Amino acid sequence: MAGNALHFMTNANVYLDGNSLLGRAKEIKLPEINVVQQEHQALGMIGKIQLPAGFDKLEGEIHWTSLYEEVALRTANPFKAYPLQCRGSLQRYNPAQGRQDELPVAVFMTVMFSKNALGSFKQHEVPEMSSSFTCSYIKQVMNGQVLMELDVIANIFKINGEDMLTDYRANLGA
Repeated sequence: MAGNALHFMTNANVYLDGNSLLGRAKEIKLPEINVVQQEHQALGMIGKIQLPAGFDKLEGEIHWTSLYEEVALRTANPFKAYPLQCRGSLQRYNPAQGRQDELPVAVFMTVMFSKNALGSFKQHEVPEMSSSFTCSYIKQVMNGQVLMELDVIANIFKINGEDMLTDYRANLGA
């Protein structure tokens, strides 16, 4: 890959419980990976530092183009976890030569829905409907390479396949 390649995510599709929702999701907001920081200060230190202490909750939201029965039946149940995927196409351009290639990008999640906005209806306008979710597992893959994987229940955090919590799990006896 050329160092000057420009990347554009051109489009995406959402899959809920293995079913394509092509044309039904207007937008998906994927969870943010926020590291919880713990402040440390001690005698002899000229200042304070922040050290990683875990991860914050993972939350996201999907905005729908309308009311869909198969979606509503799944998002209404706060007690069931569902597989959720967002798949996109990433185009790479070399400014001197044009488009180099297109790569698949996918985010795999295990989610539980926690909030459903049933809509705001106006004459001749598409209703605003959304579903919020919490996420216990997330994996980001680009062109077959796992960039990041986080499972907060199983205490798994990997970057490019490298397990960052091997010692942590061993120390806990897991």
